[in-house]
Amino acid sequence: MDDWEVAEQKWEGLSYPVSLSAGPGAGQEVQTENVTVAEGGVAEITCRLHQYDGSIVVIQNPARQTLFFNGTRALKDERFQLEEFSPRRVRIRLSDARLEDEGGYFCQLYTEDTHHQIATLTVLVAPENPVVEVREQAVEGGEVELSCLVPRSRPAAVLRWHRDRKELKGVSSSQENGKVWSVASTVRFRVDRKDDGGIVICEAQNQALPSGHSKQTQYVLDVQYSPTARIHASQAVVREGDTLVLTCAVTGNPRPNQIRWNRGNESLPERAEAVGETLTLPGLVSADNGTYTCEASNKHGHARALYVLVVYDPGAVVEAQTSVPYAIVGGILALLVFLIICVLVGMVWCSVRQKGSYLTHEASGLDEQGEAREAFLNGSDGHKRKEEFFI
Repeated sequence: MDDWEVAEQKWEGLSYPVSLSAGPGAGQEVQTENVTVAEGGVAEITCRLHQYDGSIVVIQNPARQTLFFNGTRALKDERFQLEEFSPRRVRIRLSDARLEDEGGYFCQLYTEDTHHQIATLTVLVAPENPVVEVREQAVEGGEVELSCLVPRSRPAAVLRWHRDRKELKGVSSSQENGKVWSVASTVRFRVDRKDDGGIVICEAQNQALPSGHSKQTQYVLDVQYSPTARIHASQAVVREGDTLVLTCAVTGNPRPNQIRWNRGNESLPERAEAVGETLTLPGLVSADNGTYTCEASNKHGHARALYVLVVYDPGAVVEAQTSVPYAIVGGILALLVFLIICVLVGMVWCSVRQKGSYLTHEASGLDEQGEAREAFLNGSDGHKRKEEFFI
Protein backbone atom coordinates (compact mmCIF):
# COMPACT_ATOMS: atom_id res chain seq x y z
CA MET A 1 0.00 0.00 0.00
CA ASP A 2 2.13 2.83 -1.35
CA ASP A 3 4.77 3.96 1.14
CA TRP A 4 3.26 2.75 4.41
CA GLU A 5 3.12 -0.66 5.93
CA VAL A 6 1.07 -2.43 8.55
CA ALA A 7 2.32 -4.67 11.32
CA GLU A 8 0.35 -6.94 13.56
CA GLN A 9 0.45 -6.46 17.32
CA LYS A 10 -0.38 -9.59 19.33
CA TRP A 11 -2.35 -8.86 22.51
CA GLU A 12 -4.34 -11.32 24.58
CA GLY A 13 -4.97 -13.56 21.59
CA LEU A 14 -6.22 -10.64 19.44
CA SER A 15 -4.45 -8.79 16.62
CA TYR A 16 -4.82 -5.19 15.56
CA PRO A 17 -3.13 -3.14 12.80
CA VAL A 18 -0.52 -0.66 13.99
CA SER A 19 0.78 2.07 11.69
CA LEU A 20 4.50 2.54 11.33
CA SER A 21 6.49 5.51 10.08
CA ALA A 22 6.21 6.30 6.41
CA GLY A 23 9.07 5.46 4.06
CA PRO A 24 11.73 7.93 3.06
CA GLY A 25 9.75 9.03 0.01
CA ALA A 26 6.95 10.42 2.17
CA GLY A 27 9.17 13.13 3.62
CA GLN A 28 7.56 12.72 7.06
CA GLU A 29 5.04 15.42 6.11
CA VAL A 30 2.24 13.63 7.99
CA GLN A 31 2.57 11.80 11.31
CA THR A 32 -0.01 10.02 13.43
CA GLU A 33 -0.22 8.23 16.77
CA ASN A 34 -2.18 5.12 17.66
CA VAL A 35 -5.02 5.57 20.15
CA THR A 36 -6.63 3.16 22.63
CA VAL A 37 -9.95 3.98 24.23
CA ALA A 38 -12.51 2.15 26.37
CA GLU A 39 -15.93 1.61 24.91
CA GLY A 40 -18.10 4.64 25.61
CA GLY A 41 -15.04 6.81 26.21
CA VAL A 42 -13.52 9.75 24.35
CA ALA A 43 -10.66 9.38 21.83
CA GLU A 44 -8.58 12.09 20.20
CA ILE A 45 -7.03 11.39 16.79
CA THR A 46 -4.21 13.73 15.82
CA CYS A 47 -2.49 14.26 12.48
CA ARG A 48 0.78 16.22 12.75
CA LEU A 49 1.72 18.25 9.69
CA HIS A 50 5.25 19.19 8.62
CA GLN A 51 6.07 21.80 6.00
CA TYR A 52 2.37 22.41 5.48
CA ASP A 53 1.75 24.87 2.65
CA GLY A 54 -2.04 25.09 2.78
CA SER A 55 -2.69 22.00 0.70
CA ILE A 56 -5.84 19.96 1.11
CA VAL A 57 -6.05 17.80 4.23
CA VAL A 58 -8.56 14.94 4.35
CA ILE A 59 -9.37 12.69 7.31
CA GLN A 60 -11.19 9.41 6.65
CA ASN A 61 -12.62 6.69 8.91
CA PRO A 62 -11.78 2.97 8.61
CA ALA A 63 -14.53 2.58 6.01
CA ARG A 64 -12.73 5.25 3.94
CA GLN A 65 -15.57 7.71 4.44
CA THR A 66 -14.39 11.30 4.60
CA LEU A 67 -14.95 12.85 8.01
CA PHE A 68 -13.41 16.27 7.40
CA PHE A 69 -12.24 17.97 4.21
CA ASN A 70 -9.91 20.90 4.94
CA GLY A 71 -11.65 21.52 8.24
CA THR A 72 -15.15 21.15 6.87
CA ARG A 73 -17.42 18.36 8.12
CA ALA A 74 -18.20 15.84 5.41
CA LEU A 75 -19.87 13.03 7.39
CA LYS A 76 -22.91 13.72 9.49
CA ASP A 77 -21.84 11.91 12.63
CA GLU A 78 -21.98 14.34 15.52
CA ARG A 79 -19.80 12.12 17.65
CA PHE A 80 -16.84 13.35 15.61
CA GLN A 81 -15.85 16.95 16.31
CA LEU A 82 -12.99 18.97 14.80
CA GLU A 83 -11.05 20.24 17.80
CA GLU A 84 -8.09 21.88 15.97
CA PHE A 85 -7.07 22.68 12.42
CA SER A 86 -3.75 24.50 12.16
CA PRO A 87 -0.63 24.45 9.98
CA ARG A 88 0.99 22.14 12.54
CA ARG A 89 -1.76 19.63 13.29
CA VAL A 90 -5.32 18.49 12.79
CA ARG A 91 -7.09 17.02 15.84
CA ILE A 92 -10.53 15.42 15.94
CA ARG A 93 -12.44 14.23 18.96
CA LEU A 94 -14.58 11.07 19.02
CA SER A 95 -17.19 10.74 21.79
CA ASP A 96 -18.96 7.57 22.89
CA ALA A 97 -16.50 5.28 21.15
CA ARG A 98 -17.93 2.01 19.85
CA LEU A 99 -16.47 -1.24 18.66
CA GLU A 100 -17.47 -0.43 15.10
CA ASP A 101 -15.34 2.73 15.30
CA GLU A 102 -12.22 0.62 15.66
CA GLY A 103 -9.69 0.56 12.84
CA GLY A 104 -7.31 2.78 10.89
CA TYR A 105 -8.06 6.50 10.46
CA PHE A 106 -6.40 8.03 7.38
CA CYS A 107 -4.70 11.42 7.46
CA GLN A 108 -4.04 12.47 3.84
CA LEU A 109 -2.19 15.52 2.63
CA TYR A 110 -2.73 16.31 -1.05
CA THR A 111 0.28 18.04 -2.56
CA GLU A 112 2.18 17.23 -5.74
CA ASP A 113 2.71 13.87 -4.11
CA THR A 114 -0.07 12.52 -1.87
CA HIS A 115 1.13 11.75 1.62
CA HIS A 116 -0.90 9.84 4.19
CA GLN A 117 -0.56 8.03 7.47
CA ILE A 118 -2.90 5.83 9.53
CA ALA A 119 -3.80 6.32 13.18
CA THR A 120 -5.07 2.99 14.54
CA LEU A 121 -7.94 3.28 17.01
CA THR A 122 -8.35 0.32 19.39
CA VAL A 123 -11.57 0.05 21.41
CA LEU A 124 -11.50 -1.95 24.63
CA VAL A 125 -14.58 -3.26 26.41
CA ALA A 126 -14.62 -3.10 30.20
CA PRO A 127 -16.43 -5.91 32.00
CA GLU A 128 -19.77 -5.21 33.58
CA ASN A 129 -20.53 -6.30 37.14
CA PRO A 130 -20.26 -10.10 37.15
CA VAL A 131 -23.40 -12.21 37.44
CA VAL A 132 -23.10 -14.68 40.35
CA GLU A 133 -25.47 -17.63 40.68
CA VAL A 134 -25.67 -20.74 42.85
CA ARG A 135 -26.08 -24.12 41.22
CA GLU A 136 -28.28 -25.61 43.95
CA GLN A 137 -29.43 -24.79 47.47
CA ALA A 138 -26.61 -24.99 50.03
CA VAL A 139 -27.25 -27.22 53.06
CA GLU A 140 -25.24 -27.48 56.27
CA GLY A 141 -22.44 -30.03 55.95
CA GLY A 142 -22.57 -30.07 52.15
CA GLU A 143 -20.84 -28.23 49.32
CA VAL A 144 -21.97 -25.13 47.48
CA GLU A 145 -21.06 -24.36 43.88
CA LEU A 146 -21.12 -20.77 42.65
CA SER A 147 -20.71 -19.55 39.07
CA CYS A 148 -19.54 -16.11 37.97
CA LEU A 149 -20.21 -14.84 34.43
CA VAL A 150 -18.96 -11.80 32.52
CA PRO A 151 -20.71 -12.05 29.15
CA ARG A 152 -18.82 -9.26 27.40
CA SER A 153 -15.27 -7.93 27.71
CA ARG A 154 -12.26 -7.10 25.59
CA PRO A 155 -9.69 -8.37 26.21
CA ALA A 156 -11.04 -11.37 28.10
CA ALA A 157 -11.60 -10.41 31.74
CA VAL A 158 -9.73 -12.14 34.55
CA LEU A 159 -12.09 -13.46 37.23
CA ARG A 160 -11.12 -13.98 40.89
CA TRP A 161 -13.05 -15.21 43.94
CA HIS A 162 -12.67 -13.82 47.47
CA ARG A 163 -14.10 -14.93 50.80
CA ASP A 164 -13.18 -13.58 54.24
CA ARG A 165 -10.35 -11.58 52.64
CA LYS A 166 -8.87 -14.75 51.19
CA GLU A 167 -8.74 -15.72 47.54
CA LEU A 168 -10.55 -18.88 46.49
CA LYS A 169 -9.31 -21.02 43.64
CA GLY A 170 -11.85 -21.13 40.82
CA VAL A 171 -11.99 -22.83 37.42
CA SER A 172 -12.31 -20.35 34.52
CA SER A 173 -13.28 -20.68 30.88
CA SER A 174 -13.68 -18.18 28.04
CA GLN A 175 -15.32 -17.98 24.63
CA GLU A 176 -14.80 -15.48 21.83
CA ASN A 177 -17.94 -13.91 20.39
CA GLY A 178 -16.94 -11.67 17.51
CA LYS A 179 -14.75 -8.91 18.91
CA VAL A 180 -15.62 -9.58 22.57
CA TRP A 181 -15.11 -12.42 25.03
CA SER A 182 -17.47 -14.22 27.38
CA VAL A 183 -15.73 -15.42 30.55
CA ALA A 184 -17.05 -17.70 33.31
CA SER A 185 -15.63 -19.12 36.53
CA THR A 186 -16.92 -21.64 39.08
CA VAL A 187 -15.88 -22.33 42.67
CA ARG A 188 -16.85 -25.05 45.17
CA PHE A 189 -16.40 -25.24 48.97
CA ARG A 190 -17.98 -26.83 52.03
CA VAL A 191 -20.38 -24.86 54.20
CA ASP A 192 -21.72 -24.99 57.75
CA ARG A 193 -24.48 -23.09 59.55
CA LYS A 194 -22.00 -20.42 60.60
CA ASP A 195 -21.47 -19.63 56.90
CA ASP A 196 -25.09 -18.56 56.44
CA GLY A 197 -25.11 -14.87 55.55
CA GLY A 198 -21.41 -14.87 54.64
CA ILE A 199 -20.14 -12.83 51.69
CA VAL A 200 -18.42 -14.28 48.61
CA ILE A 201 -17.06 -11.82 46.03
CA CYS A 202 -16.45 -12.35 42.31
CA GLU A 203 -14.07 -9.76 40.87
CA ALA A 204 -13.47 -8.99 37.17
CA GLN A 205 -10.51 -7.03 35.76
CA ASN A 206 -9.06 -6.15 32.37
CA GLN A 207 -7.09 -3.34 30.70
CA ALA A 208 -10.22 -1.35 29.87
CA LEU A 209 -10.61 -0.44 33.53
CA PRO A 210 -8.45 2.18 35.24
CA SER A 211 -5.41 0.84 37.02
CA GLY A 212 -6.29 -0.71 40.37
CA HIS A 213 -10.02 -0.79 39.58
CA SER A 214 -12.29 -3.80 39.12
CA LYS A 215 -15.92 -4.74 38.83
CA GLN A 216 -17.27 -6.77 41.76
CA THR A 217 -20.40 -8.62 42.71
CA GLN A 218 -21.11 -9.76 46.26
CA TYR A 219 -23.08 -12.95 46.82
CA VAL A 220 -24.69 -13.58 50.22
CA LEU A 221 -24.53 -17.25 51.14
CA ASP A 222 -27.86 -18.89 51.95
CA VAL A 223 -27.05 -22.05 53.96
CA GLN A 224 -30.00 -24.05 55.26
CA TYR A 225 -29.70 -25.93 58.58
CA SER A 226 -31.75 -27.64 61.28
CA PRO A 227 -33.30 -25.50 64.05
CA THR A 228 -32.16 -24.87 67.63
CA ALA A 229 -34.33 -23.76 70.56
CA ARG A 230 -33.73 -22.18 73.97
CA ILE A 231 -36.21 -20.88 76.58
CA HIS A 232 -35.68 -17.54 78.32
CA ALA A 233 -37.75 -16.63 81.43
CA SER A 234 -38.83 -13.09 82.21
CA GLN A 235 -37.61 -13.50 85.83
CA ALA A 236 -35.35 -15.87 87.72
CA VAL A 237 -37.49 -16.29 90.89
CA VAL A 238 -41.26 -16.62 90.54
CA ARG A 239 -43.72 -16.29 93.43
CA GLU A 240 -47.34 -17.09 93.76
CA GLY A 241 -49.42 -14.48 91.99
CA ASP A 242 -46.62 -13.41 89.62
CA THR A 243 -46.93 -13.38 85.83
CA LEU A 244 -44.21 -15.36 84.07
CA VAL A 245 -43.39 -14.94 80.37
CA LEU A 246 -41.37 -17.68 78.67
CA THR A 247 -39.77 -16.92 75.30
CA CYS A 248 -38.61 -19.67 72.96
CA ALA A 249 -35.59 -18.34 71.06
CA VAL A 250 -35.44 -20.29 67.81
CA THR A 251 -32.89 -20.35 65.00
CA GLY A 252 -32.98 -22.30 61.77
CA ASN A 253 -32.94 -21.90 58.00
CA PRO A 254 -35.60 -21.98 56.82
CA ARG A 255 -36.86 -20.43 60.03
CA PRO A 256 -39.52 -22.59 61.77
CA ASN A 257 -42.88 -20.90 61.28
CA GLN A 258 -44.68 -22.80 64.06
CA ILE A 259 -43.71 -23.29 67.73
CA ARG A 260 -45.54 -25.72 70.02
CA TRP A 261 -45.71 -25.36 73.84
CA ASN A 262 -46.31 -28.30 76.22
CA ARG A 263 -46.07 -29.16 79.93
CA GLY A 264 -44.74 -32.68 80.36
CA ASN A 265 -47.58 -35.19 80.27
CA GLU A 266 -50.05 -32.58 81.47
CA SER A 267 -51.95 -29.95 79.60
CA LEU A 268 -51.04 -26.30 79.90
CA PRO A 269 -52.82 -24.35 82.67
CA GLU A 270 -56.11 -22.88 81.52
CA ARG A 271 -54.80 -19.37 82.19
CA ALA A 272 -51.76 -19.92 79.93
CA GLU A 273 -51.56 -17.92 76.69
CA ALA A 274 -49.32 -19.40 73.99
CA VAL A 275 -48.71 -17.06 71.06
CA GLY A 276 -45.88 -18.01 68.74
CA GLU A 277 -42.56 -17.81 70.55
CA THR A 278 -44.03 -16.65 73.90
CA LEU A 279 -45.93 -18.44 76.64
CA THR A 280 -47.55 -16.24 79.32
CA LEU A 281 -48.51 -17.69 82.71
CA PRO A 282 -50.48 -15.14 84.78
CA GLY A 283 -51.38 -15.50 88.48
CA LEU A 284 -48.98 -18.33 89.23
CA VAL A 285 -49.88 -20.99 91.79
CA SER A 286 -48.02 -24.08 92.97
CA ALA A 287 -50.24 -26.20 90.74
CA ASP A 288 -48.49 -24.62 87.76
CA ASN A 289 -45.21 -26.32 88.69
CA GLY A 290 -43.81 -28.63 86.04
CA THR A 291 -41.52 -28.99 83.06
CA TYR A 292 -42.49 -26.75 80.16
CA THR A 293 -41.20 -27.42 76.63
CA CYS A 294 -41.15 -25.57 73.34
CA GLU A 295 -40.67 -27.43 70.06
CA ALA A 296 -39.77 -26.19 66.58
CA SER A 297 -38.98 -27.96 63.32
CA ASN A 298 -38.14 -27.40 59.66
CA LYS A 299 -37.39 -29.75 56.78
CA HIS A 300 -33.86 -30.33 58.10
CA GLY A 301 -34.63 -31.31 61.70
CA HIS A 302 -36.38 -30.83 65.04
CA ALA A 303 -35.46 -28.88 68.20
CA ARG A 304 -36.79 -28.96 71.75
CA ALA A 305 -36.06 -26.84 74.86
CA LEU A 306 -37.04 -27.44 78.53
CA TYR A 307 -37.86 -25.12 81.44
CA VAL A 308 -38.58 -26.38 84.97
CA LEU A 309 -41.05 -24.12 86.80
CA VAL A 310 -41.01 -24.03 90.61
CA VAL A 311 -43.35 -21.47 92.15
CA TYR A 312 -41.94 -19.89 95.33
CA ASP A 313 -44.46 -19.88 98.25
CA PRO A 314 -43.38 -17.27 100.87
CA GLY A 315 -45.85 -18.58 103.50
CA ALA A 316 -44.49 -22.11 103.37
CA VAL A 317 -40.93 -20.85 103.59
CA VAL A 318 -41.69 -18.72 106.70
CA GLU A 319 -43.32 -21.70 108.44
CA ALA A 320 -40.36 -23.88 107.62
CA GLN A 321 -37.94 -21.24 108.90
CA THR A 322 -39.91 -20.93 112.21
CA SER A 323 -39.70 -24.67 112.89
CA VAL A 324 -35.98 -24.84 112.27
CA PRO A 325 -34.77 -23.64 115.79
CA TYR A 326 -36.92 -26.24 117.63
CA ALA A 327 -35.58 -29.00 115.49
CA ILE A 328 -32.03 -27.90 116.15
CA VAL A 329 -32.56 -27.78 119.96
CA GLY A 330 -34.16 -31.23 119.95
CA GLY A 331 -31.27 -32.63 117.98
CA ILE A 332 -28.71 -31.18 120.39
CA LEU A 333 -30.55 -32.63 123.45
CA ALA A 334 -30.74 -36.06 121.85
CA LEU A 335 -27.02 -35.93 121.17
CA LEU A 336 -26.25 -34.99 124.80
CA VAL A 337 -28.37 -37.86 126.17
CA PHE A 338 -26.60 -40.27 123.85
CA LEU A 339 -23.17 -39.07 125.01
CA ILE A 340 -24.13 -39.38 128.70
CA ILE A 341 -25.32 -42.96 128.19
CA CYS A 342 -22.08 -43.82 126.42
CA VAL A 343 -20.03 -42.42 129.32
CA LEU A 344 -22.00 -44.42 131.94
CA VAL A 345 -21.65 -47.65 130.01
CA GLY A 346 -17.91 -47.10 129.76
CA MET A 347 -17.55 -46.50 133.50
CA VAL A 348 -19.45 -49.68 134.41
CA TRP A 349 -17.38 -51.76 132.06
CA CYS A 350 -14.11 -50.41 133.49
CA SER A 351 -15.16 -51.03 137.10
CA VAL A 352 -15.95 -54.68 136.37
CA ARG A 353 -12.91 -55.38 134.26
CA GLN A 354 -10.20 -53.56 136.20
CA LYS A 355 -10.09 -55.24 139.66
CA GLY A 356 -6.26 -55.28 139.51
CA SER A 357 -3.36 -56.08 137.37
CA TYR A 358 -1.67 -59.46 137.93
CA LEU A 359 0.84 -61.78 136.45
CA THR A 360 0.33 -65.55 136.13
CA HIS A 361 3.31 -67.86 136.26
CA GLU A 362 2.73 -71.41 135.34
CA ALA A 363 5.50 -73.90 136.03
CA SER A 364 6.17 -77.46 137.04
CA GLY A 365 9.15 -78.44 139.18
CA LEU A 366 10.64 -74.90 139.31
CA ASP A 367 13.56 -74.16 141.58
CA GLU A 368 13.24 -71.56 144.31
CA GLN A 369 14.95 -68.50 142.77
CA GLY A 370 14.21 -65.09 141.26
CA GLU A 371 12.13 -62.17 142.50
CA ALA A 372 8.81 -64.12 142.79
CA ARG A 373 8.11 -66.91 145.14
CA GLU A 374 7.63 -70.42 143.87
CA ALA A 375 4.34 -70.47 141.97
CA PHE A 376 3.74 -74.15 141.76
CA LEU A 377 4.74 -77.01 144.02
CA ASN A 378 5.53 -80.50 142.67
CA GLY A 379 3.00 -82.98 143.94
CA SER A 380 3.22 -86.72 144.13
CA ASP A 381 -0.02 -87.11 142.21
CA GLY A 382 1.49 -85.41 139.07
CA HIS A 383 -1.18 -82.65 138.92
CA LYS A 384 -0.26 -78.95 138.54
CA ARG A 385 -1.29 -76.41 141.13
CA LYS A 386 -1.74 -72.75 140.42
CA GLU A 387 -1.26 -69.67 142.61
CA GLU A 388 -2.03 -66.10 141.77
CA PHE A 389 -0.09 -63.22 143.22
CA PHE A 390 -1.15 -59.60 143.09
CA ILE A 391 1.55 -57.10 142.44
